Amino acid sequence: MTTTDAETVVDAARTASTPYLVPLTRERLRTVLDEALVHRNELTGALSQLTFSSPAAYAPAAPDWAVGPFTADPALTFTLETQWPDPDGLGWTSDSLYNPSVIEHDGTLHLFYRASPRKESLGSRIGHATLALTPDGVPAPGAVWVDDPANPVVRPTLDDELLGTEDPKVYRAEGRFWLFYNGVFPITEEARVAHPSPGYPVEAVGIDILVAVSDDLVTWQKLGPIADHEQTRLWAKGAVIPRDEHGDAVRLGGTGTADDPGEYLMFVSEGFDGVLHVGRSDDLRHWTFEPAPYLDLSGVGGHLHEVAAAIVTGDGRLVLDVFHDVDGVFAASQALYDVERPLDQLSLTPGGSLSWGGLQKVGGRWTFAQGWDAPAGHRDLYFYRTSPETTTPPETTP
Repeated sequence: MTTTDAETVVDAARTASTPYLVPLTRERLRTVLDEALVHRNELTGALSQLTFSSPAAYAPAAPDWAVGPFTADPALTFTLETQWPDPDGLGWTSDSLYNPSVIEHDGTLHLFYRASPRKESLGSRIGHATLALTPDGVPAPGAVWVDDPANPVVRPTLDDELLGTEDPKVYRAEGRFWLFYNGVFPITEEARVAHPSPGYPVEAVGIDILVAVSDDLVTWQKLGPIADHEQTRLWAKGAVIPRDEHGDAVRLGGTGTADDPGEYLMFVSEGFDGVLHVGRSDDLRHWTFEPAPYLDLSGVGGHLHEVAAAIVTGDGRLVLDVFHDVDGVFAASQALYDVERPLDQLSLTPGGSLSWGGLQKVGGRWTFAQGWDAPAGHRDLYFYRTSPETTTPPETTP
C-alpha cells in the first residue's frame, strides 16, 4: 500500500466516526492559505529563545539536575534558501520556521521542522533536512544541510489536518521512528455540541495529536490520531514522551526486563477539558489517557501553557521542560522527577529550553533548535547547546 493509499484508508475510517469534521478539499486549503498570509501575532512574534534558556533565565543558579543553560552554536544553523514544490498547486510558500525536532542516526542529524506561511500562522507543513556530523557533534568536513527534496514530508491530507500540520516530535522506538505532530481543524457547531469543553473553551479551532511511522526517517506512513474527541474535547496538543539522550522513547515504571519492560508515558497539558492527563502505551500506537496531577507550578507562580519536553537524563532523573507565564509574562521552568516515580514532582526551577521537539545529546552536549529569533523574512533555525562542563552526570540521584 502506498502512503497516499494508507492516508485515504485512515481518513475514510475516521470520517465515518467523526462526520462533524469539515472535509478537506483543495478549495478549502486555498482559503486557509489566504487567511494565513495576512496573519499577525505580536505577542508570540516577539518571543526570543535566550529569554528562557540563557544563564540569566536560570537565576540565581541552575541546580545540578537542571538541563541547561544553553548558548547558541552558529555552526549548526539551518537556513531554508528555496521554496518547496507545492503538491496541492495552491501557491503555498513558507515565511517562518520554528518548533523543530532533531534526532541523530548513523552519523547524520535529522531535522524535522514546522514551516508556516507566516510566523505562528495556520496552514503549516512539516519539512525534513539532514546534516552529516563528526563523532564530536560538529558538521563533517564539507558537509552542509540538505533539505529533503520530498518536502513537505507531512502536509494536510486528512480532515483533521485541514488547518495545518504542526510541531513535529520524533522518537526512535520499537525498531522504527515515530513522528507525532498536531493536526489542526475547524470546529463546527455540531462538534461543539457533541463534545463540550467548559473547562478548556474551544472556539474556532481544534487540535488532534496524530502519528506517522517510518523505517528510515524518509518515507512516512500516517496512522491518524491517538486520542478520541470524547476524551480530548476537540483539543489535545503536544505529544511529550520521555526521551533519552539518543532520541529514544523511554519506557518507565517496569523492571526493564522482557517480562516487565514498563510502558511509554505521554504528558498532556493542553485540552482534555482543562485537566492534566497522562497517556500510557505499550507500542506508541495505541494510547489510553487518564487524569493525573503531575505538575505543580506554585514554586514559580503563573499559569501553565504547555509542557514542551520530557528529558530522561541518564542518571535516574526525568526533567519536564515547561512553558508558562508569570503575571502575564512568558516564562520557562523545569520540574524534576525520579524515573521510578515519574508522576511525583520533586523540585522546580526557573529556566528551560522550551524545545517542543525534545532534546538529545549531540557530541555529548544537550542540543535543540528553534526559530523564534530569525529576522523577519529569514527562514533560519538556530541551534542551542549546553556547555561541555554541564554534561557530566551528578554523582547522586534524587
